[in-house]
Amino acid sequence: MHRFYLIRYCFFILIIVSCKDESEPIKVNVEDYYNSLDKVTKTLVHDIFSPPVASRVYVYPNIAAYEIIAQKNTKYKSLATKIKSLESIPKPEELSVNLNVSALVAYIEVSKKLVFTHDLINKFQDSLYDVWKKRNLKEFEVSEKYGLKVATHIHTWLEADNYSKTRTMPKFTVNTDQISRWQPTPPSYMDGIEPHWNKIRPLILKTAAQFKPKKHPEFSLEKGSVFYKELREVYEVTNSIKEKGDTSEEIKIAQFWDCNPYVAVSTGHLTVATKKITPGGHWVGITNIACKKNKLNLEGAIYAQTYTSIGIFDAFISCWDEKYRSNLIRPETLINMSIDKNWTPLLQTPPFPEYTSGHSVVSGAASTILTHIFKGNFNFIDTTELPYGLPSREFKSFKVAAEEAAISRLYGGIHYRAAVDNGLEQGENIGEYIYEKIN
Repeated sequence: MHRFYLIRYCFFILIIVSCKDESEPIKVNVEDYYNSLDKVTKTLVHDIFSPPVASRVYVYPNIAAYEIIAQKNTKYKSLATKIKSLESIPKPEELSVNLNVSALVAYIEVSKKLVFTHDLINKFQDSLYDVWKKRNLKEFEVSEKYGLKVATHIHTWLEADNYSKTRTMPKFTVNTDQISRWQPTPPSYMDGIEPHWNKIRPLILKTAAQFKPKKHPEFSLEKGSVFYKELREVYEVTNSIKEKGDTSEEIKIAQFWDCNPYVAVSTGHLTVATKKITPGGHWVGITNIACKKNKLNLEGAIYAQTYTSIGIFDAFISCWDEKYRSNLIRPETLINMSIDKNWTPLLQTPPFPEYTSGHSVVSGAASTILTHIFKGNFNFIDTTELPYGLPSREFKSFKVAAEEAAISRLYGGIHYRAAVDNGLEQGENIGEYIYEKIN
């Protein structure tokens, strides 16, 4: 009799075990997020986005992910209380939602809405989602549903940032009545890029002109003037670098920070584009390096990237506001006109007015925010340019890296000293302001 009950008991236990759900909670690795960022960067390079537009593609997906993870950790505050135009995201309706999964779903979904080609992102998404589905299908489905809901919320909000309107605004009119005004530069003589970017809605800045930089030296070709001395400095510095040869430290610095998404190389009647990351993309890469060195978890990495990308986004708005207000001629044009018609810069001159230096402003803002996040002097090896055939460089701090990025524009022959120095200060002021407002 006892044997009968024992057999029946074992039978019921076997049924219970066999019916048990073998799925387990989905674990989202921080590497999944880094890989998502990498696919977005590679897509931006492929699609040849201009630096200001690329900053838009970086920031909105990060905000979507950040707003989701901020719900589960009191250390992170919602940006809806910091960005006036941003309304709080909807709350999850089901307790079984995995917010980490939802955050990456929202990140990927918003990214796809902002780029042209989706192949790289789709391939990565499918591979990642397959892993999550196998681990816990029910949890994935409710989490994906919530992530998509947040993505829709963020996309509705971002569509009101005036970007679409600026696509229909007239091209920049080149006025050569005054010699000081910007003119298109070789080899492609492209129109001025994003002349209406100051009409894009800032995230934290009150207005595009809030951090209007110091005025550049008054334009003058008189040899004793400050402006003419700066013009001569560009000419003489680049000539000196050329004499040293391709192995000089200045050339290495100029090339490392070039970050021109479209360098036109002409061979006969054929023009080929050499694609690279943008200045903002370089600092996104540096942020990843810092996150990995500090072994941040998923939430910490999203926080660092979101804050930095906000700084980069608003820095471009501020810088472009000044560029098309001052509308200053590039060194290449002026040196060819007044000093040496055969002179060429070390780097290809980007197609927009000179003052202030975009690299300087963006680097100043990003480095300032990163210094706050990672505290003090943060030594790191910058490997961001390795995929583009350039060796790594080591920096003692984010500030040192930003200073090198800024001076690289003078070495490259595409900016005057004032654009570099004042631009860096402009960016640092923006970074301080943004961090104070959103921290």
